[in-house]
Amino acid sequence: MTQSDNFEVAAGSAKPEIASFDDHEKGLVARFHHALHTTPALVPLIVLLAAVVVFGLILGSKFFSPFALTLILQQVQIVGIVAAAQSLVILTAGIDLSVGAIAVISSVLMGQFTFRYGVPPVVSVACGLAFGTAIGAVNGWLIARMKLPPFIVTLGMWQIVLAANFLYSANETIRSQDIAKQAPLLQLLGAKFKVGGAVFTLGVVLMIVLVLMLAYVLKHTAWGRHVYAVGDDPEAAELSGVNVKRVLISVYALAGLICAFAGWALIGRIGSVSPTSGQLLNIESITAVVIGGISLFGGRGSILGTMFGALIVGVFTLGLRLSGADAQWTFLLIGALIIAAVAVDQWIRKVAA
Repeated sequence: MTQSDNFEVAAGSAKPEIASFDDHEKGLVARFHHALHTTPALVPLIVLLAAVVVFGLILGSKFFSPFALTLILQQVQIVGIVAAAQSLVILTAGIDLSVGAIAVISSVLMGQFTFRYGVPPVVSVACGLAFGTAIGAVNGWLIARMKLPPFIVTLGMWQIVLAANFLYSANETIRSQDIAKQAPLLQLLGAKFKVGGAVFTLGVVLMIVLVLMLAYVLKHTAWGRHVYAVGDDPEAAELSGVNVKRVLISVYALAGLICAFAGWALIGRIGSVSPTSGQLLNIESITAVVIGGISLFGGRGSILGTMFGALIVGVFTLGLRLSGADAQWTFLLIGALIIAAVAVDQWIRKVAA
């Protein structure tokens, strides 16, 4: 055998090893991408755990105490509930800028019906929930039937509801003392209870139960599959027999109902009925949804990720506050997380394509 033959044999024997190495690398990337694609909540969960560990190492027991950790839940409960509503809408490739206004006007109706008209609190709460659902249904009807863009419809509804809120309430705040004395039902979701050293509120319980219920419905029911189908490709969903208009109207109506529950929880959280509360809920809810890994293009994401996104904001806010950092650092880090979350979503879509 000549020297050139030996070289060819050696080269030939080396080729399978190189190909095997490349396949192994591609396999790791493919498996990682597949995990992100099938489990959208994985990235926000990793970020949440990392944030908890980092702040825990920096702050020690001051951060890792049961009270501090449950305080995060209390702080994000309203945003978490509203973000659950926003998640449903964004899964259909829409957006709802009126969620915060719906929550606030629902709480104002509950208070005004009770104190201005003498309506029993239980009826007032029911009226507030019904009104929030009705506003959401109007949004859905305009988007599904009139074919108007969700951004424009909900932007206009946000302005209408915000103005109606101030006009109807005459910018009047119903005090916490009056509510506690005459209509404690309005503050029900603010009631606290202890589990060991942790302090929870019924609003936190509502948020967790709501997210778990929606996660089950979206994954295990025909309606949930239709929501994803409409967000992924409405034309294909229509051809496959999905009533796209009905799904869209139901999603926006349900989002309105959830926002009305957030309004009820808001009364419990702040104690009073204030027409000026919750002004940033629309932006905060979108932030939680985006950080939580739900795609703004619709059809992909997990509502569990949304709750993780809300908790990430809460962890950063409390952690930086306890460490004595300037509050602007919270906005800086959250802004960076939003951009990173959108970049990850684009990468997943590009690789999948």
